[in-house]
Amino acid sequence: MAEHNDLGKKGEDLAEDYLRKNGYQIIECNWGVGKYEIDIIASNTEFIVFVEVKTRTSNHWGNPEEAVSKTKIKRIVEAADFYLKEHNIETPARFDVIAIVINKKTQEIDHIEDAFFAPVN
Repeated sequence: MAEHNDLGKKGEDLAEDYLRKNGYQIIECNWGVGKYEIDIIASNTEFIVFVEVKTRTSNHWGNPEEAVSKTKIKRIVEAADFYLKEHNIETPARFDVIAIVINKKTQEIDHIEDAFFAPVN
């Protein structure tokens, strides 16, 4: 596995542990079907939460969450819509980003709730 894939997997594992420790129930990890993919699908007492995880080794080129582009947001929202319809879920949805910086000295996790909203067409 490529080094960046290892880093991404480690970040997703940390995000999953973080969510569990903070009262979320993990529904799916690395869910995907066809062109749709979501890193983590979780729930809390109010929402089904679709989580995009971004992991970096430093903030040198910007914060990890800055890598969530408008195109990526559109794909996540389409995937979430598909998932909700496929599973007949009517619970309100929320879109979060978990930004992680891991290096030899530190490990930082920033959970950004309501990081973005579904664009209105």
